[in-house]
Amino acid sequence: MFRLWGKIYKNNKIIKDTVFQVDNPSLSRTQKVNQGLEEICYTFDIGRPLWLLNNEKEMPKYNRTNFIQDHFIETIPFDYLEIEIIEDDKEKNN
Repeated sequence: MFRLWGKIYKNNKIIKDTVFQVDNPSLSRTQKVNQGLEEICYTFDIGRPLWLLNNEKEMPKYNRTNFIQDHFIETIPFDYLEIEIIEDDKEKNN
């Protein structure tokens, strides 16, 4: 089971959160993260953020990454969106 936790922060407080989960071992971790981000944005009714270099570095290192206003085309009514892998198939298999 792969689970991705999406949280919207405003004034350093979580104002919305949701968990995306998928149990499809044929998908790569990147595909699961992309699918999860898409679903989280749909649930929150926000545009999908741009995946930038800092996200590429943070995700493998910390299993989490943030998206601030610079990642979005439209203006966002919150400070940032954070996604975090809270359960990974790969970790269970080790």
